Amino acid sequence: MTNQTSVSRKDLHNTSEPTDSLDEKKLLSGATPEGGTDNRGKKVKGYKARSGSPVRSIIKHALLIIAAAIMIYPLLWMVASSLRPNDLIFREAGLVISEVDWSNYPNGWNALSEPFTKYLLNSFILVAGCIIGNLVSCSMAAYAFARLEFRFKKIMFVLMLMTIMLPIHVIIVPQYIMFSQIGWVNTFWPIIVPKLLATDGFFIFLMIQFIRGIPKDMDEAARIDGAGHPRIFLQVILPLMVPALATTAIFTFIWTWSDFFTSLIYLTNPSNYTVQVALNAFIDSTGESNWGALFAMSIVTLVPVFLAFLFGQKYLVKGIATTGLK
Repeated sequence: MTNQTSVSRKDLHNTSEPTDSLDEKKLLSGATPEGGTDNRGKKVKGYKARSGSPVRSIIKHALLIIAAAIMIYPLLWMVASSLRPNDLIFREAGLVISEVDWSNYPNGWNALSEPFTKYLLNSFILVAGCIIGNLVSCSMAAYAFARLEFRFKKIMFVLMLMTIMLPIHVIIVPQYIMFSQIGWVNTFWPIIVPKLLATDGFFIFLMIQFIRGIPKDMDEAARIDGAGHPRIFLQVILPLMVPALATTAIFTFIWTWSDFFTSLIYLTNPSNYTVQVALNAFIDSTGESNWGALFAMSIVTLVPVFLAFLFGQKYLVKGIATTGLK
């Protein structure tokens, strides 16, 4: 009697399971349903991988390769031109180098009033200050918008978003007048100090969306243990914000390293030039520009950007992909 009861319950349990339900993950992955039968002879719905046309795949990859070649060709041409003599740079438009001239690199390194090492050092100092300023100020501002409640919060949030749409050319004149009166022109302070005041609304918004994806239960648990907002921010929220912080650091590095306009406005002393302003010094208005040295130093200038993206690509993709997810 007991065996019959157990068997009947087992059969009842098996018959209660849906046999023709669709697998949601496979459906979302693009698999197509395929009919079949189970071991009891009942019809079920299975899945098979969607097979694309080989011709379509070949055409797609060919177009991608052509587009990639078009995009990378100027960079390859600049590398080739940095190894050519000046009189052959614009005569040979291809990538084949008929005559290799390595002297462009040592000549370009010492072509200006200061060695190019000085300009690289200036850029690294400026970039380090901007990265630290953005990480500290933007993370604190983002925590305030995401977790704190205060008066005029929504209005201030809208004003912060509006600063993203404000071009720098609109505020550069009043900023220059203010920094000139303070005596900060020809120093790095006019570029670093605004970063310490959370002036980059893009990074604030990026971090706000990331913090909103962190469950508030963790804040409540820390608050039960007696933690206040400073401790919650430093010991709970900040360690979880590593992808967003890494994204901010990488973007700040690339944008500050490549910034020419702001450095040109505030840094007029040759000893304070960044690499972008120093490259502009290779161009002569009389037409006697040293193009070989210019292209050689341009390659040197691009190396830190490539390294930053190469080693930070994982965090960059993760920070952007997880922003706003809950």
